[in-house]
Amino acid sequence: MPIKIPADLPAYDVLKREGVMVMSEDQAARQDIRPLRIALLNLMPKKIQTENQFARLIGATPLQIELTLIRMSDHQSKNTAEEHMTSFYRPFSDVLASGEKFDGLIITGAPVEHLDFENVTYWDELKQVFDWTQTHVHSTFAVCWGGMAMIYHLNGVPKHMLDYKAFGCFRHTNQSPSSHFLRGFSDDCVIPVSRWTEIRQTDLDQKDNLVTLLTSTDVGPCLVQDDAHRALYIFNHFEYDSDTLKQEYDRDVAEGTQINVPINYYPDDDPTSTPQNRWRSHAHLLYGNWINEIYQTTPYKLEDIGS
Repeated sequence: MPIKIPADLPAYDVLKREGVMVMSEDQAARQDIRPLRIALLNLMPKKIQTENQFARLIGATPLQIELTLIRMSDHQSKNTAEEHMTSFYRPFSDVLASGEKFDGLIITGAPVEHLDFENVTYWDELKQVFDWTQTHVHSTFAVCWGGMAMIYHLNGVPKHMLDYKAFGCFRHTNQSPSSHFLRGFSDDCVIPVSRWTEIRQTDLDQKDNLVTLLTSTDVGPCLVQDDAHRALYIFNHFEYDSDTLKQEYDRDVAEGTQINVPINYYPDDDPTSTPQNRWRSHAHLLYGNWINEIYQTTPYKLEDIGS
């Protein structure tokens, strides 16, 4: 089954060219099944790039997905045209007022990790989002800074600043091979990392409801399961395109920002070489397993979610 998105959303043509099954609203209406309602709260500056990345992963499953794009109500995007935001995004305040519910929610990262959570301009509304998920979302997948913010708000787990940016492709160990979310995973896998902060295992160990599924000896915990809040937190970037780290590296070099060549990313660590994607298959496995777990456990009636 395909992912249902507006035919004029840029991701529609991108995914169709890649062979991902997509369908328009009209096509979906002719199928007599209930699609899974998945929302994406997009906090990243490059909205369209991020839409493509996550739509590609959740659109590769055998289930019909209806994707809803959400933004912070009063936070304006400086990197995406206002026309795009008006046409395709709903402010969270509207979603909250509607009372509608979702089978799944993805919360992206954001380039604000140098700030304390309380100093982020939209922190009060984001806390509303986190609390709202407990009654209106069956399963939440929070990514990078979004994951750190959610695990902090719901569990009191702090983030810690690093002395240097964790930047590159790092090998991670599968800590829970029997987990539904890691079905089909190898004993280890490579995941892109790009952050100045970390979550520490010693802090996670103090919370009985938090289980680390993937971790790295180099960059610490990566994927954490929180059954008490029906949430997954991932602090690294399975969703990244092959050239995303390259874009970040080239940007920093052009701006004169001190940055190391991303570790284990370019062949022979040579930034003039074309980077190789060594995480795509596990990315599809993880998000496919998440979608499947939602399908197996979400109520058929949307109104029963969170009850």
